[in-house]
Amino acid sequence: MSSELFNRLEQKVASAVEALELYKMEAEELREENRRLKQERDEWERRLSDLLGKFDDVETETTANAR
Repeated sequence: MSSELFNRLEQKVASAVEALELYKMEAEELREENRRLKQERDEWERRLSDLLGKFDDVETETTANAR
C-alpha cells in the first residue's frame, strides 16, 4: 500500500516538475516576444515623430511664406 502511495506521489511530483519546466519555457518565449514588440513600438514612435516633425516644418514654411 505505501509503495503505491509513493509511486502516485512520485508521478504527481514528476508531472508538477514537467509543468514548471513548460511554464518556464513559455515565460521565456513571452519575454522574447515582449522585447520584440517593445522594439517595434519604439520604431513606430520614432517614425511617427519624424513624420510629425515634417508636418511642423511644412506648417512653419507655409506660415513664413504667407507673411
